[in-house]
Amino acid sequence: MRLAIIGQQAFGKSALEAFLARGATVAGVFCAPEKPGAKPDPLRAAAEERGLRLFQLPSLKTPEAAAAIGALGVDLAVMAYVVQFVPHNFISVPRHGTIQYHPSLLPRYRGPSSINWPIIKGDAQTGLTIFRPTEGLDEGPIILQRTVDIGPDDTLGSVYFNHLFPLGVEALLEAAELVVAGRHQESPQREELATYEGWCRDAEAQINWHAHADHVYNLIRGCDPAPGAWTTIKGSRVRIYETAKHRTRTFGAVIGKPGEVCAIGEQSIEVAAQGGRLELRTVRIEGGAKMTGAALAAALTLSVGAPLGS
Repeated sequence: MRLAIIGQQAFGKSALEAFLARGATVAGVFCAPEKPGAKPDPLRAAAEERGLRLFQLPSLKTPEAAAAIGALGVDLAVMAYVVQFVPHNFISVPRHGTIQYHPSLLPRYRGPSSINWPIIKGDAQTGLTIFRPTEGLDEGPIILQRTVDIGPDDTLGSVYFNHLFPLGVEALLEAAELVVAGRHQESPQREELATYEGWCRDAEAQINWHAHADHVYNLIRGCDPAPGAWTTIKGSRVRIYETAKHRTRTFGAVIGKPGEVCAIGEQSIEVAAQGGRLELRTVRIEGGAKMTGAALAAALTLSVGAPLGS
């Protein structure tokens, strides 16, 4: 099997290594150029270490990009974590076309932050899809899918690194072998079930302390570790990571106004919310290092009753 790998970062590197370990010939690697000052891309570094042909093109929409993959004479192109737009005149060049990894159960959660949103919305399941890319965003026919349960305390990090990452690499290997052998099936996506979500960035990650405790907790989980759900405290932006949710079990119990500190412990602080309280265990003041909730209280001289979001 002669391949081109298109991707970046740790997932792209792991996909490259997995195909090489399986005995595939990787004729070339396409990796987006790093931005000035950014850390070296792991996929680029892995390709260079192995002496593979590396293409870091600013765009894959140019005739030069199509000519580059055409000169490789590959059986299949594998898109592993791709952020560049890849046009039809590029993906159609390989003998058996192109396959792409997407970390959701398409057609649900098309778009760039497809791991964050199922957690933020409180879904109990997510998954991954290997599909044929088309000109539409994540709209091509499905080759295979894998379902992953989202536990009540799972985070973006645990869902991705424990499940979607390793399962995704395995699924790419399986799908590639099926396609090249001509044993795969393709199923069109059901457009009536399609959803699209945009980026989950700072604007989407700001905490509304008047929302229900479940919604706030899901937002924190879905943004941990990135972009990091945040609030302001005494004018400082604070990112919130490891958090526990405690429901209010007594009707009419008074624990404080939503968004107020209701307890300060040895390692954490608790914040009141509708339907319960949230125990903030790991936080970070913007520009600083992670610390315990208790250390945050000391650093910002917080006391019981102090409002968050101010």
